[in-house]
Amino acid sequence: MEGYVLHTYGSERYLRHAVASVQTLRRHDSKRGVALYADESQIALLRERGLDHLFAVLEVLPEAHRSIVGFKHHLSLFKPFEQCLYVDSDIVWCRNPDPMWKKLQAYPFTATGLEKADAWFGGPKGAGIIIDRLLDRRRRTMKRFGLTYLPRIQAGVIYAADDQTTAHVTAKAREFLSRRSETHFRSRLDEGRSEESCEWSLAMAMSSLDLPIIHWFQGQDSPQMDYIEGYVDHDLNFSDVRCLYYTDTFIHGLRGLPNARVRRALVDILSRLPGRGDYMWVTPYALHFGWIRHKQPFFDLSDRIWEALMLERDVERSKESFVENSYSTKVLESIQDDI
Repeated sequence: MEGYVLHTYGSERYLRHAVASVQTLRRHDSKRGVALYADESQIALLRERGLDHLFAVLEVLPEAHRSIVGFKHHLSLFKPFEQCLYVDSDIVWCRNPDPMWKKLQAYPFTATGLEKADAWFGGPKGAGIIIDRLLDRRRRTMKRFGLTYLPRIQAGVIYAADDQTTAHVTAKAREFLSRRSETHFRSRLDEGRSEESCEWSLAMAMSSLDLPIIHWFQGQDSPQMDYIEGYVDHDLNFSDVRCLYYTDTFIHGLRGLPNARVRRALVDILSRLPGRGDYMWVTPYALHFGWIRHKQPFFDLSDRIWEALMLERDVERSKESFVENSYSTKVLESIQDDI
């Protein structure tokens, strides 16, 4: 049995995100079940608002696992389907995922990403990256742990089928995280973030177990792409989505530059080089709103979907109330007639 697995905890807005993501999924996949692991207050809210029917599995996420590593480093504890696709809640589904599921069947465990991680992956975000490069700390980490390659894992989409492999990967990831001081990776907690990253430790785990990743970028068949303003053409409710995709890896990588003007200038100049300017418009299976500065369109979408569901619920309850009142009136009239 195949199914999707989401998790959420904390503020109500995160629950809204999960509900919105599932609603976009149902535009394209109405048959596979969805499991949600959430905290007690969110589950109570779902039931109060009459939205618990959206999930085939609805269970409490234990407090010890209410964090990124707490959940994604323990996936074997949250595996309600034989084949699970663990997805972040800030994802909009853009097309029928059946072909992607068929491809995933070849893997016991995998995640989307790149075969080679760049210097920024898990490293310092400021000038410290220069020192890391000069001292070649990435290579030292790999050598210390016996790795011959380090992939870039994007943990927003993870697939798990084989129970034993899933347990091995997550156990390895926990081990590597506990030995972070022996690596060149930085703790995201030291950068002022509220949660630790799970990606570099999962990348090391998959490398140590020689497990292949699903390449992020596959042209027209890309499993997921990031939402970046100016690179995505879409309607108001993201029912029709197209992403700008440069076939040159370096040119496509420039999309991450924060300054839109600088980014456009560099792309315009470099794409004039022979073979560098080729591009296509593609519809990925999933559109991921992973960049903090590009999340607002998803926030707006999730609020619209939530409000629409609440309005639909109110209309249904009004209809039920009207039917009950009509029935009561008829019964009362019948009794009065008998009298």
